[in-house]
Amino acid sequence: MLNLKMRDVNEIKKTNLILIRHGQSLWNLENRFTGWKDIDLTEAGKQEARKAAMKIKHESVNIAFTSNLIRAQHTLQIIKEVCGWNDLPVIKNEALNERSYGALEGKNKAETANQFGEEQVHIWRRSFDVAPPEGESLKDTYDRVIPYFQQSILPYLLEEKEVLIVAHGNSLRAMVMFLESLTPAQILKREIGTGIPLCYSLSKEKLVSFLSV
Repeated sequence: MLNLKMRDVNEIKKTNLILIRHGQSLWNLENRFTGWKDIDLTEAGKQEARKAAMKIKHESVNIAFTSNLIRAQHTLQIIKEVCGWNDLPVIKNEALNERSYGALEGKNKAETANQFGEEQVHIWRRSFDVAPPEGESLKDTYDRVIPYFQQSILPYLLEEKEVLIVAHGNSLRAMVMFLESLTPAQILKREIGTGIPLCYSLSKEKLVSFLSV
């Protein structure tokens, strides 16, 4: 639990949080399960990062967070260069990594459906709490992303810092679920597009509520 003085909490008006999924990766293009495999961006992915940067260039970002994977880090680096944020502090942590697909990583999604059946692969991909072999479910991903958000990211938001997070489809889906108080059924219907900024203005009441969830 964070040790916050009531005076500090009461002074908070609102803050901004920007979430961006990395640009298209090489394995996105090849329709492979990527997960924790360290795969870089395609040229199209680099262009998506540049377009994302142009959409948030007017923001006054104070700190950025990203995962330990190159596709997210490269996206963030491009954003920093385009926006001229050369001195922007960056914190990297595997808690923001993509969901692990375990034994499926590197496999073509269509070929995997042929091997295990479309219904089984659909369950692995789109259920909330069923994990693929040796991998993580979305619930598992949520259970590592949200404690990290509360412990390491929320303190900056409570200090009225503007925070940018560049991560992955499922780690960001977990965060969206938490921020918007969505049910498992609701979050499974949400798609997080590559290179599309999601911007939140969070009130002090909403931020403080995150402390006890």
